[in-house]
Amino acid sequence: MKVSLITVCYNSSTTIEDTIKSVLAQSYSDIEYLIIDGDSKDDTLKIVEKYQDKISVVISEKDKGIYDAINKGINLSTGDIVGILNADDFYIDEAVITDVVEKMNEKEVDSLYSDLYYVDAINTNKIIRNWKSGEYNRKNFLLGWMPPHPTFFVKRAVYKKYGVFNLTLKSAADYELMLRFLYKNEITSCYLPRPLVRMRVGGVSNASLKNRIKANMEDRRAWKLNELKPNLFTLILKPLRKLKQFLT
Repeated sequence: MKVSLITVCYNSSTTIEDTIKSVLAQSYSDIEYLIIDGDSKDDTLKIVEKYQDKISVVISEKDKGIYDAINKGINLSTGDIVGILNADDFYIDEAVITDVVEKMNEKEVDSLYSDLYYVDAINTNKIIRNWKSGEYNRKNFLLGWMPPHPTFFVKRAVYKKYGVFNLTLKSAADYELMLRFLYKNEITSCYLPRPLVRMRVGGVSNASLKNRIKANMEDRRAWKLNELKPNLFTLILKPLRKLKQFLT
C-alpha cells in the first residue's frame, strides 16, 4: 500500500530537519511525503529546499492554523494510508512505516496506533515520558483514553467517508477526530506495541495549565459535536490523565 506522510510546519527551522530525515530514512519504498508550511519567516523553507527532490509536495502559504494545514495535506494526499508527523516530532527508526503497513495488512484494519516517547526539547535522547497506549478497546474512550495522535495511521478512505479535522476546535481537533472515527463510527483499529515517534515536550495544549483547562473544555465539546454523551468517568478521568501529562 502507498503511504502518505504529512508534515505541517511554521517557523520550524530548529527542528524540521530531524523530521524530514526521519521520513526519508524509512525503509518502506512506497511513501508520498507532503510538507505544508504556513508561510514561515525563518529558515524553514531553506531547509526544506535541501530535500526538495525527495519530497512529493511542498506548499507554503498562510493558513488558519495547524489543523487547516493538516486538512490541506490530507486533501492533496493520494496514498492508501495517511500518517501525520509534526515538525517537532520524528520517527524512532527506519522500520516504522514498514511495521505499520505489515500490521495493518495482517489485521485488515482501517487504522493503527502505537506508543510514543515524550523527549527533552534539546536532548532528544532523554525520555521524559513513555506513553504506552495498550490494546484497543472502544470502551476505553469512556475512561478518558485516547491514542497518541502522531502514531495514528488511517486509511485515506476513512477521511473521505467521515471527514477531516474540525476547524472550530483549537486544541482538541485531533481528539474529536479520533472520537468520531473510533468511537462514534467504530472504524476498525489495532495496536502496534512499540514506540514509533519521539515528540519534543511543549505542545500547544500543554504549554500552560490555563491552556490545559481550555483543552479539557474542548474535549467535552468534542462529545457534543458528535451527539455523544460522555459518562462521569470520562469527564473526570480524561482531565486527570492530561493533568498528569502536563505535570510530567
